[in-house]
Amino acid sequence: MNINDFNYDLPKELIAQSPLRKRSSSRLMVLQEDKIEHKHFYDIIDYLKEGDVLVVNNSKVIKAKLIG
Repeated sequence: MNINDFNYDLPKELIAQSPLRKRSSSRLMVLQEDKIEHKHFYDIIDYLKEGDVLVVNNSKVIKAKLIG
């Protein structure tokens, strides 16, 4: 494994600085087999089936740097 495989450019304008006012408008990336779709979170109902479990993470992000 090459550590450089984990390097990538992430433009600052793509990093959320604050939550959306209308949270359901947040983006949703859907992975199905080898297909990737970009949707909105309100579309999630189209992908959930009976018996599925939706895990909600309400943790907060803090500005931090971890040096290892």
